Amino acid sequence: MKQKILVTGASGFIGSFIVEEALRQGFEVWAGIRKTSSKAYLQDERIRFLCLTFADKEQLQAELDGFRKEHGAWDYIVHCAGATKCKDKQGFELHNTLATRHFIETLEALGMFPQRFVFLSSLSVYGPIHERSAQAICATDTPMPDTAYGKSKLEAERYIQAHATLPSIILRPTGVYGPRERDYFLMAKSIRQHVDFAAGLRKQALTFVYVKDLVQAVFLALQKGQARTSYFVSDGQTYSSRAFSELIQKELGVHGVLKLACPLFLLKAICLVSGRIASWAGKSSTLNSDKYRIMRQRNWRCDIAPLVRDLGYKPQYLLERGVKETIQWYKEQGWL
Repeated sequence: MKQKILVTGASGFIGSFIVEEALRQGFEVWAGIRKTSSKAYLQDERIRFLCLTFADKEQLQAELDGFRKEHGAWDYIVHCAGATKCKDKQGFELHNTLATRHFIETLEALGMFPQRFVFLSSLSVYGPIHERSAQAICATDTPMPDTAYGKSKLEAERYIQAHATLPSIILRPTGVYGPRERDYFLMAKSIRQHVDFAAGLRKQALTFVYVKDLVQAVFLALQKGQARTSYFVSDGQTYSSRAFSELIQKELGVHGVLKLACPLFLLKAICLVSGRIASWAGKSSTLNSDKYRIMRQRNWRCDIAPLVRDLGYKPQYLLERGVKETIQWYKEQGWL
């Protein structure tokens, strides 16, 4: 009998790649989605779907109880659902903190804790630390998030860690890029128009992880991870602020790019105005106060040695290879 796995947030950029790998490895795959979620990247006929309403605890309990009575419990759960963009702080708290809390409380009440529960968090939970020394952020450092997103993820982490009987492994990826991702696509779109924008005048220590390497880490955690552990995930390298854009430029064959470096004080004003306009319109904005704090952060180095040592993680995609594959996908899909 196949082992059952639930991937929440399955319709998203990262979630859809986790679903594909779970199918490749022979799992009975359940894709946890919202009723309004697109299934554009979930076309395989082997995928089974379950609508989950994380924001409404009573509704969620009915949905999970219905599944339990018909199918039992899952062997593994990857909790990838969440929000990276919201119009206000309350949105992040609802979709990242309360949703996770509702999920765990319901799983516990129904006796549905799996063999492994992998939670996709973020390096943002640590915030801007070691900004001057640019030394790698380690698990022993004290988290000091300065964004609503980072704070909501940290609160979700703390709730998970408070449950001693939940066999959880927390992964904290840095900037995740790859096919289907839209934020880095905006950079590629700008460079195609011969404009390369950078935030701030002081150099940054940036880190990235290609989506397929993050998926590798997820399944290593499912297979080998010890309960109540956590890991940072990157490709193990540190890059300059222009490295990503220069590789995009190379892959697009674009010459004569205007390189702009926006002072942080000006960037702050732009993000503040953009965020307020979006808020008045009842929408989320790409540029807002949270995004400003992320862009002003100079140090994104993180220590992946424990992930390599404990789980045997070996990044397959350094930035050059990952960008090449991503740009090729954008071209094939007609995005560029």
